[in-house]
Amino acid sequence: MSDEGPGNSQKKPFGGGPKLPDFKPFKDWKFSILYVLILVAGMSFFNYLFMKRANPTIDFSDFKAKIASGEIKRVEITDSYFTGYTTPKRELSLGPRSKYMTVPETVYRTVPINDPKIIELMDERNVDYYAVSREGNMILNIVFSWILPIGFFFLIWRFLFKRLGNMGGNVLSVGQNRAVIVAEGDIVTRFADVAGVDEAKEELVEVVDFLKNPKKYTDIGGKIPKGVLLVGPPGTGKTLLARAVAGEAGVSFFRMSGADFVEMFVGVGAARVRDLFKQARDKTPCIIFIDELDAIGKSRLNSIAGGNDEREQTLNQLLVEMDGFDATGGLIILAATNRPDVLDPALLRPGRFDRQVLVDRPDLKGREAILRIHSKAVKLNPQVDLDAVARVTSGFSGADLANIVNEAALLAVRAGRKAVDQQDFDEAIEKVVAGLQKKTRVLKPEERKLTAYHEAGHALVAAFTPNAYPVQKISIIPRGFALGYTLQMPVEDRYTITQSDLLGRIDILLGGRIAEEMISGEFSTGAANDLTKATDIARKMITDYGMSGRFRNVALTSRGGGMGGQDRQEPMFQREYAETTQQYVDEEIARMVEQEYAKTKTALDSRRHVLDRLAGDLLEKETLDEKEFKAILNAYL
Repeated sequence: MSDEGPGNSQKKPFGGGPKLPDFKPFKDWKFSILYVLILVAGMSFFNYLFMKRANPTIDFSDFKAKIASGEIKRVEITDSYFTGYTTPKRELSLGPRSKYMTVPETVYRTVPINDPKIIELMDERNVDYYAVSREGNMILNIVFSWILPIGFFFLIWRFLFKRLGNMGGNVLSVGQNRAVIVAEGDIVTRFADVAGVDEAKEELVEVVDFLKNPKKYTDIGGKIPKGVLLVGPPGTGKTLLARAVAGEAGVSFFRMSGADFVEMFVGVGAARVRDLFKQARDKTPCIIFIDELDAIGKSRLNSIAGGNDEREQTLNQLLVEMDGFDATGGLIILAATNRPDVLDPALLRPGRFDRQVLVDRPDLKGREAILRIHSKAVKLNPQVDLDAVARVTSGFSGADLANIVNEAALLAVRAGRKAVDQQDFDEAIEKVVAGLQKKTRVLKPEERKLTAYHEAGHALVAAFTPNAYPVQKISIIPRGFALGYTLQMPVEDRYTITQSDLLGRIDILLGGRIAEEMISGEFSTGAANDLTKATDIARKMITDYGMSGRFRNVALTSRGGGMGGQDRQEPMFQREYAETTQQYVDEEIARMVEQEYAKTKTALDSRRHVLDRLAGDLLEKETLDEKEFKAILNAYL
């Protein structure tokens, strides 16, 4: 039975063979500089063949002399030349068979000079003269002198700007926005795909409900916020939440980074803002999502460039556009940043980004939910305990957890397993925290022994320090830039740290240095990173947390309220105190670190036998897990 009918007919080639491909000779044509070179060579060859001068010119006086002598019988007059022709001659050729042959006419050419007597001379000698119009040559001159050169430079111009498109864009389209537009219904992300930020999702439910049922809000006179600002550390899922809002609402989604507005050309950013909002109004209801808003929304109070700064003009245009549209039309603006402290106050006032939603790092329950979402497509061994993985990843963001799941899957494939085991997750966490294991790095016996005592010192001090994170693993196998590492993981989420806890962290960091001194009697460079961290903790205690004797309960520095986390460096730092205070801070840091060093050294001296046993087992086994470490402590303490 044939499938062809009135509405399902297809044209087939004769003979029932395969369908002939469409002939589109210029479909895949791309511009290349080779084509330009070929065009130039062709133009030069054409000019050589058709536009070269047929005869060389002679002096005007010689030309008149030939007319006067009667040699020239006919003159052709143009705007550029006088061309004279002689009369063909018949001459007898000598040879076996004599015959007459015709000698062609001779042509003389000269550049005309304004001489009225030349006409009288030709009339006197009965020379035929006439004028010739060179319209055909004029057209060729225009083509080769103007059209082809202009076309050539236009092709070069297009070629260069296409090559520079990734750096500066096409000059003809610099004012067009670079938003990634996702059509309605094409977004598959839903709130079910987002975990660990339940409070943030609840805040955004209203936005989704408004886009679906705007009449419910307008009937009662309510107005949905024009702009919603998602604030949180990097990797916590701000962009994912924005896509989930668009997916739940079933509307178009405009995504653009703040850096895409700013260009090398003045006024481009403002033009792109106008174009973005113009396109968004035509597709309402829709969502505009601006990622990294701080790239264009920084405060204008401390601007150095003045009122003509390109970034400031872009910000001004964004403020105008946000004031110029009605939120009841179904246009919602979402933005994300991890530096809300640097944003201009005009952006955060009611009527613009009047709702801020915190997207923080997930807690224990949220981390487990995130791990389950990312491990849906991964084959897991039934014995894998994701709750245990969530407990040892305190402080990790959603992106970090996704990376751990992926690394565990890659490690399982590398080991030849068909499913991911618990050991793959443990190794993935160590790889993310401490770095890649370097099994091929060979240490000298002295360095290996010093590293073993260094790591044993860290672990032993952590064992007798109250409220310290438990030791999960000790290893002298190099990872990343470290020759060894002591892995400590929290068993619960902590949001405040006491003064004694901070001093305990300094003690643990100094434990490795103290152990080195006890075994070798001198210091090494292996504790450089530990000293940097200990000094930073001591400085923050004095300048930020008000934990010094002289400046108790006083914050000496003004730092930005970014979202880097309490254990990460803030990008902004300003010193707002005198030089004498700086001297006190330096001296107090040195006193505090030295005090903790002496206290920790005394404690390690009293447990020297445990330190030697830990170091000896590390030299023998290279790695000690939590159970082996606790067994040594129980046997010797």
